[in-house]
Amino acid sequence: MAKPRTRRRRVVTGYDGSDHSLQALEWAMDEAELRRLPLTVVHAWQWPYGETGETGEIGGDTGDTGDRGRAAAGRVLGHGADCARACSTIVEVATDLYEGPAARRLVELSADAELVVIGSRGRNSPARSMIGSTASAVAVHARAPVIITRGAGPIPVPLHPGPVVLGLKDTTADEVLEFAFEEAALRRLRLLVMHAGHPRHLTAWGVAMAPLPDVDDSARVCREWVDERLAGWQEKYPKVAVDVRLSTTAPKEALLDASAEATLLVIGAGRSALLSGHLGLITRSLVRHASGPVAVVPPPRDPPGPAGP
Repeated sequence: MAKPRTRRRRVVTGYDGSDHSLQALEWAMDEAELRRLPLTVVHAWQWPYGETGETGEIGGDTGDTGDRGRAAAGRVLGHGADCARACSTIVEVATDLYEGPAARRLVELSADAELVVIGSRGRNSPARSMIGSTASAVAVHARAPVIITRGAGPIPVPLHPGPVVLGLKDTTADEVLEFAFEEAALRRLRLLVMHAGHPRHLTAWGVAMAPLPDVDDSARVCREWVDERLAGWQEKYPKVAVDVRLSTTAPKEALLDASAEATLLVIGAGRSALLSGHLGLITRSLVRHASGPVAVVPPPRDPPGPAGP
């Protein structure tokens, strides 16, 4: 098991006034309340900004128009912070107004955040986009787990919330398991652990066919590995009820199906994201197409380096 993580200082969320960012704000408020942490609401702006840059009012002194853009951005940020203060019991709600790309600022703040919460797309993303460039960049480069909410407007509250779903593979880092167990414990939900993949060499063609493996025996060995992988975490989180589901379908399809019933799908970004600067194919597909919120947990970084898209 990984060494216990030093408790981070805050929950960070991006807010731009869009319906998607409102859903992210609501989720971030829940996380801050459950974790008893302060919340930082972030709004990034660039000139031309919003309606001021679209209505032909730019003429004149650039400094003056920039001031008006900053003032407009400040009002949007203030609205998000006021919503958080009025609709939650969070002790401290801070604001962060940043001139520049939103992804850059969110990644910077992730360095000392417990987690970052963002919407699947923002105000400036085209409607056809299934995940905005900001969400994708933050998921790749953040130093803390990133929860990407999906959908617009207030989050519906189900009478019977689904489990936290963890996608588990051979290379899944301890940090991913810790985050999934912690979320299930905080929300008092079951944890569904998904381990999917095709058994090797189920069929063999040719004159000299190799003996077919015993599928039941393969499943037994796989289940033993999963149980061993989870044992320490179940001991640490004894109140979390754990279900294990083994699937012979492709991991992407299995996890997409499971996301339909999940309150939150938890996956690891993988070390390949650090090396390539891009999410892996399966992770990227889940972030784009999952039915509900997805948490992308970064791999450990040793030694730590500068964060940034």
